[in-house]
Amino acid sequence: MKRYSPIILLLASAVALVFGIVHLFRLRFEVGDVYPEYSSLRSDPLGTMAFYESLEKLPGFSIERDFSTASHLPIGKQVTYFHLAASMTEWQELSKETFQEIEQFVTGGGRLVITMFPASSKPDRLLLDRDEAGRDEDPKPKVTLDRDRWGVSFDIVDLNQRQGTVYEPAHVENKSGLPLPETLDWHSGIIFKNLNPNWKPIYTRGTNAVMIQREFGRGAVVMATDSFFLSNEAMQTDRQAGMLAWLIGSNRNVMFDEAHLGVRETPGVATLMRKYRLHWFAAGLVVLALLFVWQNSTSLVPLRAAENPEDHVAGKDAAAGFVNLLRRGIPTRDLLATCFREWKKSAAQSGKYSSARIEQAERAFETENALAPKDREAVRAYRLISAILQKQIK
Repeated sequence: MKRYSPIILLLASAVALVFGIVHLFRLRFEVGDVYPEYSSLRSDPLGTMAFYESLEKLPGFSIERDFSTASHLPIGKQVTYFHLAASMTEWQELSKETFQEIEQFVTGGGRLVITMFPASSKPDRLLLDRDEAGRDEDPKPKVTLDRDRWGVSFDIVDLNQRQGTVYEPAHVENKSGLPLPETLDWHSGIIFKNLNPNWKPIYTRGTNAVMIQREFGRGAVVMATDSFFLSNEAMQTDRQAGMLAWLIGSNRNVMFDEAHLGVRETPGVATLMRKYRLHWFAAGLVVLALLFVWQNSTSLVPLRAAENPEDHVAGKDAAAGFVNLLRRGIPTRDLLATCFREWKKSAAQSGKYSSARIEQAERAFETENALAPKDREAVRAYRLISAILQKQIK
């Protein structure tokens, strides 16, 4: 068991790390503030998740989000399409093809609801100049024919400020004659102007329309200069169920546009795996990879011992063998005498040393040998004899 403890500890740590990261991401996305304002994926006061989820619970309704990057309206009839938190700049830059697509969608029975991102006051002129300076020097020419034919333009009337810091919502009135709330709190200073007579004012701020509707064939387009009444905060503090039901109309298919807010689904491997439910296939590949790593780190079959182990004898050189031979065959007290006797035989035959040097070496040996055994020092006598034999005779 101890053998696999490091592997088990490593796997447990990896699982704990993955679980912790997933939990942190889940907490972060549950709050929803990672998504843009007025996104149906956002659950804080600035999101519209409460409206989206309340529609999901209604029987007979089909609710979905549009993450596509194609920027096209859905194909099909009886669809209410919510395009929330649009900007005035976005409207001004719509192409001729987009206007034609909108008309085709609503003429076939679709209902398009466009709400603007709230603006409390006119932007500072310095900021406008800076924004214009940052644009391309040669922007693409804007097509105005269809926009003029629709007859919609915008302006901003500043909201009143309380103590110079907080903007107070304006009160707008129902001028449509429809069974809608008589007044609403409006959190945006944007108003419509230069309206085509085909547009029907629904709510007005004084004489200026802030919510309008226009019919095209079997469908209609609804535009509002505020998005706050669809937010989670409004669902809790100032919910207007009648107006929300009127916005949806008689359609039972509702779609929320998330792509224009920047929440888009980019097709990739993970997207395809979710689409075709390949989660268990991916998990199987991970298990196979772990087994492969385990197999290469630790054998599943115990290693067999060698059947005929070979005995290896470490060899030694001649000098080491001679020393071992001397240690086993000659007592320590007789070692010097034996070595001197054998040397004397070979020295007489070789004639390498003179008789005087041999006699001098013999006297040194006899002097050492005359001592008591306990006082003899074989190493000292050996060095003395070696010195006598190596020095020159005068």
